[in-house]
Amino acid sequence: MTVDALYVYAVVRAATPLPEGAVGVGSPPAELRTVGTGPVTAVVSAAPPKLRARRRDLMAHQNLLTGLAEAGPVLPMRFGAVAPDEDTLRAQLAAAESNHLATLERLAGQVEINVKAMPARDALAALVAGDATVRRLRDEARRRPGYEANVRLGQAVAAALSRRATEAGQQALRGLASMARATATGPDVQGCALNVSFLVARSDTGRFRATAERFAAAHQQHVDLRVAGPLPCYSFVDTRAPAPPAAVGGG
Repeated sequence: MTVDALYVYAVVRAATPLPEGAVGVGSPPAELRTVGTGPVTAVVSAAPPKLRARRRDLMAHQNLLTGLAEAGPVLPMRFGAVAPDEDTLRAQLAAAESNHLATLERLAGQVEINVKAMPARDALAALVAGDATVRRLRDEARRRPGYEANVRLGQAVAAALSRRATEAGQQALRGLASMARATATGPDVQGCALNVSFLVARSDTGRFRATAERFAAAHQQHVDLRVAGPLPCYSFVDTRAPAPPAAVGGG
């Protein structure tokens, strides 16, 4: 990584102010500034020579994006996006200007809320009561205890818990989707039956979270519903547009 490399946090409208007190990545924290071309600008800092996903840097990145989103729409970069130099960044911003403006317009007034459906904790008793296959395998393991019987029972329990979480998660998804402008399926997460992000009007976040929490309480024997947000709209950046400013990797 050259000394002129820039760490890129986000693309925003040119008039968007930097959040008061926000700092960049690195040790000591890098000073934030903007690199603009016309109506869009990138929020950047000097790229640290040895960038790693340390908690302090991850939090600095996330807190800056959250602060920027309070002032207007944000096209967020994932942690570790680096442009080789300012000229390259300006050229890429100019080339993608119309796409960036369209995306920022689409995200105006919106936030992302992520919902993960996990198998319910402490739900074994309810599972045994409601699943004939698990009851049968449990009874077989009691009559003839052994490694294979325990493995079969364990696999059946894990599959049933995951199935119940998926079914409850899908039900929650149908109910919550009507409150969102768009949905996006997230990557697979170990132990997670469902991972979905919702594009929600900022003014509706309280109602959305309250609805999700009521569903979670009513179905706690089937699913552990985890709600995160409001978040920057990572999942709703238009992937058909030219890539936001050069992401050539952190050192």
